[in-house]
Amino acid sequence: MADESHQGGLWGTQTSAEEISELYAGLKQSYLTDFDIMLTGYAPSAEVVDAIGAIGRDLKLKASTRMGSFFWVLDPVMGDEGRIYVNEDVVPAYKSLLRDADLILPNQFEAELLSDVKINSMPELVDAIAKLHKDHRIPHIVITSVRFDPASPIISTVGSSSCTNGLPRLFKVDVPALDCFFSGTGDMFAALTVVRLREAVTEKGLLGSKSWRSPDDVDAPDLPLAKATEKVLGSMHSILRKTKLARDAELQKMSGPQGALEKDSEKRLHLKKTKAAEVRLVRNLQDLVQPDVKFRAQPLSRSEEWNPAKLPLSNATN
Repeated sequence: MADESHQGGLWGTQTSAEEISELYAGLKQSYLTDFDIMLTGYAPSAEVVDAIGAIGRDLKLKASTRMGSFFWVLDPVMGDEGRIYVNEDVVPAYKSLLRDADLILPNQFEAELLSDVKINSMPELVDAIAKLHKDHRIPHIVITSVRFDPASPIISTVGSSSCTNGLPRLFKVDVPALDCFFSGTGDMFAALTVVRLREAVTEKGLLGSKSWRSPDDVDAPDLPLAKATEKVLGSMHSILRKTKLARDAELQKMSGPQGALEKDSEKRLHLKKTKAAEVRLVRNLQDLVQPDVKFRAQPLSRSEEWNPAKLPLSNATN
């Protein structure tokens, strides 16, 4: 079970770095570590990030003689909208893992923290992606929740799979923004990406290639990562749209003719609205299995492509 801070508090205990390491040691001793994909997400401290990193590196070492047999998806959960909600030492801890990950899934703010590039425009976002490819040799990057104007009716997801020379192949997928706060969408995106990327890579016969990288002549919108992103966003937008409709109906019902909802305390009102907006995942399974792919990946325009001359001099000379 997940404990979300937006619900008004935190209960229970956190799993320590020592416990995570001991659990993995037990799996390893029992020969139960034949994983082909690892998805890692929220970690509250640098010690936990380090423990996760040690596991990821051990699994990569074990798979090093079988190209493509292990793939690490790293979701560096640190914050959003300019606010960090983990310990400050988590940021450098995550940076130390980037070179070992095959795919990272930061949101716009987290991409700033990892790249040290302030992102206020699409060209700056492209610079951040190029820098992450160049400095950390990350094969695949997807940046979520990209919106430079809070009033924009569009939210973008921007991705890239690097060429063998480290240059990015950039695409973006635009979806209509929904006027509703949802919790857990980052975890939902990450989990669906694992499934859809493996599916797309299998279709292209790339499971045996290093980091599931496509040949350099594959255009950005045709990358397995782009095709996976299209399906993921198709599922998510449909489910979130239906969740919002259900939330609106539930809030309308709670309000009633006497306006009872408005008479609640601020905290109680917040909790009711949060509960009403819980993602309707299970009851919309069909949208997960057969997504309506309406939003297509597009290559970024020339003005938004990477310009190495715009990188800071200290990075260009690394």
